Amino acid sequence: MENAFTEAIPSSTHQEGPVAKNIEQHTAKLPSDIFLWAALGSMAASATLKAFGRKHDALFVGQWAAPFLLLGLYNKLVKVAGHDRSDEGRQVMSKPADD
Repeated sequence: MENAFTEAIPSSTHQEGPVAKNIEQHTAKLPSDIFLWAALGSMAASATLKAFGRKHDALFVGQWAAPFLLLGLYNKLVKVAGHDRSDEGRQVMSKPADD
């Protein structure tokens, strides 16, 4: 059964390029928790650096949290509605529903 997010995606003739498909195939293999833990780790490392008086290093490392969370979001979207799901979804959505 398709989820509501993939059902809401209109089918289009646009397809991903080979680079995007390759990136999606590799990132979909990573668990989403990795990015969350990386963001939390960067915040903890930033707080530690700040406690030791290394202000500039703390700011640098602390800014890593947002990109890690964005990468985690991208990873989740690829898993939920990546090109592989949308290609399969077009085939599934075109079939009549079994009642």
